[in-house]
Amino acid sequence: MDLARTPAIGGYSKRVSRPARLRGVLHLLDTQTVDSKAFLEDWKSLARRAAEPNPFFEAWFTLPSFEQFADSDAYKIAAYWVGGRLAGLMPIKHSSDYYGHGLPHIGTWLHDHSFCGAPLVAKGHERGFWNALVTCLDQTPGQALFLHLPALPEGGALDKALTAALGEMGRASAIVERTSRAMLASHLGPQEYLAGAMSTKKRKELRRQKNRLGELGELTFERLERTECIEPWIEQYLTLEAAGWKGAAGSALKSSPASYAFFADAMYAAARAGKLERLAMRLDGKPVAMLANFIAAPAAYSFKTAFDEDYARFSPGLLLQIENLDLLARQDIAWADSCAIEGHSMIERIWREKRAFVSRNVAIGGSLRRLTARALMAYETRERG
Repeated sequence: MDLARTPAIGGYSKRVSRPARLRGVLHLLDTQTVDSKAFLEDWKSLARRAAEPNPFFEAWFTLPSFEQFADSDAYKIAAYWVGGRLAGLMPIKHSSDYYGHGLPHIGTWLHDHSFCGAPLVAKGHERGFWNALVTCLDQTPGQALFLHLPALPEGGALDKALTAALGEMGRASAIVERTSRAMLASHLGPQEYLAGAMSTKKRKELRRQKNRLGELGELTFERLERTECIEPWIEQYLTLEAAGWKGAAGSALKSSPASYAFFADAMYAAARAGKLERLAMRLDGKPVAMLANFIAAPAAYSFKTAFDEDYARFSPGLLLQIENLDLLARQDIAWADSCAIEGHSMIERIWREKRAFVSRNVAIGGSLRRLTARALMAYETRERG
């Protein structure tokens, strides 16, 4: 009952004051201190309440990331509490390497296998989180000259709140990069969407390729969730990826013990959390294309995909992506992020929408440090003839 809106009784009018908004507090936590049962439960709850879904900052993904890649005390968790409840969380890192330049800074931590920099922040607390984070870093910047916030979804609740918070604080900032990538967002069903994305001629060619592939053996498609067959599936994916160009280039997950362990641990943890969907196309039981989606309702993120290059003439990766259009039929999914590089030749033939991202630098610390940051931002964003 909202007493503030209750009519005055018997001619007596008294204003009923609303309770003041609780102020939040932000702490920078060591990575070794965030795996307690109570904190993990709070983390899971926060992910369900987040203003913008981001599986790459959920516990089941972040903890394996720390385990394999966080090799110093430069890595922290920025944790924001309001009224004793976790209301914001973002992995951060102190670094002296700014895209090949020796510029000490602190920023959102993303590694080679994480594709979105949106912090997990409970709805309604977006501006409070940014205010608390910048204030905290003003007081404890270390050697950092500025705050770097990469891969923030442009125009989303967090981006808008950041812009408002920085304006309110009178804080210098600059957008230093803009990118976009394919996404899937439509009210159409899978077949209607495909018909709009590809010409009749191309769809006919893909059906022919699928039929020709099926002539080589028994062609089957599978969609798995939870932990069903998870261990052999992970190993098959790693082997399939390593057999292709990534293996030859040394960039396959299996090429690095740390990446190998991270992928296996994150996939298993995602499956246990009910956040993983796995697709595979098999020929006589052997995978010719595989794909893993992270489910973070109302979103899905297409995390990893690989195909057998010996069958490239049949376009198995594209055929599997057509099966993946069934995301459009899921009631719990409103959109899907491809996690692909901008201009990806295959996925942009099917997924027609775009998701835009910005990377922003923010001045922190005292007046002299902020002046330095302002000068660096002006130089980085200067017009180039």
